[in-house]
Amino acid sequence: MQTIDFTPVLRPVNVAELGRENTSVRLLDVRTPGEYETVHITGAYNVPLDALGEHAREIHANVRDPIVLVCQSGQRARKAEEALRTAGFRNLDVMDGGVTGWVAAGLPVVRTAKKLSLERQVRIVAGALAAVGGLLAAVVNPALGLLATSVGFGLVFAGLTDTFGMAMALTRLPYNRPATCDVDAMVRALSAGRTPAGIGRAPASFASSLRTCAT
Repeated sequence: MQTIDFTPVLRPVNVAELGRENTSVRLLDVRTPGEYETVHITGAYNVPLDALGEHAREIHANVRDPIVLVCQSGQRARKAEEALRTAGFRNLDVMDGGVTGWVAAGLPVVRTAKKLSLERQVRIVAGALAAVGGLLAAVVNPALGLLATSVGFGLVFAGLTDTFGMAMALTRLPYNRPATCDVDAMVRALSAGRTPAGIGRAPASFASSLRTCAT
């Protein structure tokens, strides 16, 4: 029988409290570099979900501190948890509500260029494909309505299986991969517990930003 793992899911305020109490806690943001560049939790590291698998064993070999996984809303963080657990990592938590919940709670973030989140990109692309398919079916050929039908079935399948086919494809677009993105450097920084140059104006650690926010 398959064992069900009930990994703790923490609310943003709980993650903030944990960071204040335990300065070794590290936040791992698994969104795309484009999303991270737009807004990220102060002191968080960025290793996108589609690159995490190839770095999971390296992270496991070098990081003994607890890691809290973060994405935009929580779904990708769960996928990241699976990848790290497969590599042997056990000291994991998932933050419920992701960066969206963190911002709503008024907790510290770093903001730069404005970009669309991956979830919004998926909704825009899926909606556009369905609309174009319906329009072409009405004015060109009814058979082209299958485009809209396939999009609908694709979304249903994604919901039932918790997969991210369209989202994972979109992560590879240049829009979501800024020229400054260096995943290897970010993994090395995460492993060493230091702030990489790519984090920009973020303070030295997640914990220090929370102490500053609390004072």
